[in-house]
Amino acid sequence: MDTKLQELKDRLREIYHLEQAASVLGWDQNTKMPKGGAVGRGAQMATLRRLAQERFTDPALGKLIDELVPHGESLDYHSDDAALIRVAQEHFERRSKVSPQFTAEFEQHASDTFTVWTEARGENNFDKVKPYLEKTLDYSRQYSEFFAPYEHVADPHLAGRNHGISAKMVRELFGELREALVDLLGKIRNAEQVDDSFLYGDFPKEKQYDFARKAITDFGYDWNRGRMDDTYHPFATKLSLGDVRITTRADSGHLGDGIFATMHESGHAMYEQGLNPAWEGSLLARGTSSGVHESQSRLWENRVGRGKAFWQHYYPQLLDIFPQLKDVSVEDFYKAINKVQGSLLRVSADEVTYNLHIMLRSDLSIDLLEGSLSIADLPDAWNARYKDDLGVDVPDYKDGVMQDIHWFFGHIGGSFEGYTLGNILGAQYYDAALKVQPEIESEIANGEFGTLFNWLRENIWRHGRKYDTLELTERLTGDSIQVAPLVTYLNEKFGDIYGL
Repeated sequence: MDTKLQELKDRLREIYHLEQAASVLGWDQNTKMPKGGAVGRGAQMATLRRLAQERFTDPALGKLIDELVPHGESLDYHSDDAALIRVAQEHFERRSKVSPQFTAEFEQHASDTFTVWTEARGENNFDKVKPYLEKTLDYSRQYSEFFAPYEHVADPHLAGRNHGISAKMVRELFGELREALVDLLGKIRNAEQVDDSFLYGDFPKEKQYDFARKAITDFGYDWNRGRMDDTYHPFATKLSLGDVRITTRADSGHLGDGIFATMHESGHAMYEQGLNPAWEGSLLARGTSSGVHESQSRLWENRVGRGKAFWQHYYPQLLDIFPQLKDVSVEDFYKAINKVQGSLLRVSADEVTYNLHIMLRSDLSIDLLEGSLSIADLPDAWNARYKDDLGVDVPDYKDGVMQDIHWFFGHIGGSFEGYTLGNILGAQYYDAALKVQPEIESEIANGEFGTLFNWLRENIWRHGRKYDTLELTERLTGDSIQVAPLVTYLNEKFGDIYGL
């Protein structure tokens, strides 16, 4: 079996290299590529994705995995080899349902759509990208059909990003959370509102980035294996275990986005940098799921970066960079960066309303897949939900239905749920960490993050894809996915800020 196991690892490593080469092209497309390279880049990425898909759906690989499954079942469940065979089987069964031709066609379409979206968003022109989005919806439904019969048309999309999570589970969790959020938001709206006017002014982007670089360096982001660049829509990407890059953006007229977006992406990147280095080229060398990945980015951005303990230490350093804040107390600053209000943009939303942004996107995605909503009617449906859920009038397409990259660079379905799952899981995981390491908060107040960093690395990051979301959560918390820790955290934090 050793020979067959090595053959499996060799085959998977080749696929990994193809996919990471495509990631390099994707990073370049989002950061440095000139507009004229769009057509060629789409073809290049489509070719690499097709080759990877062909190799992953090769019947010889399926036969090899089938031969190894009994061996994997004979091993300790927690061993690396058992996990690799288990994950390889799951990936092969899922990916073999999708034809390489479909994969190549969709990758080309996604690249084309992204290029048109960047232009159309700048022009505030939904009609320009509308036919591309209609084609994306068609492709997304085709993708689901590869997995028929299914319980719900969104399930194949959710499973691809969050193995073991179904539309039914998402609706139950989101429904429970939504009820608590609406109740908390109602109380906040009736309370004395927070002043954040001093966050608007002259805050040069590079100075925001200087502070953010210092903060994430202290967090533990390894610059020997990473870099940071400007982009349209921030993201982190792993090109290898020795090359995990982040991108960010900032508004020179507002203090916040450049700092918190960078913290967010560093959470993703530290997760990938914390994977077992022996797994380079393996299916295990990736995060558990989008939900677990978001638990890390949202934890570092919000639980740490927007926490009172963090600013007790770092606020004097911020004042050195932006002396115009010298008359603002750390307490008032802390309240301002956590101000709760309905907003247009998901990425800059506060912790209370953020999940409402995700829920409406999830609902609209499901409506599109089910056929109860058309692409033509999507902007109006979007605007109505923003008004009903967040009390916000949407003035244009650019910061409305076209604000997120997800529908314009991937399938419709399953692409947003991971954010709210991440908030739910992050609260559970942070509580688990505090239970065994209660000194974490006091250390953060002294600018020390080693205990938290090491706990996350040892309990989450180093396991990679060894366990799925439900298994990992059970291991860490002794429970299934629960909304209560997030609700408790939000009620305590914002009850204090708003005097509830």
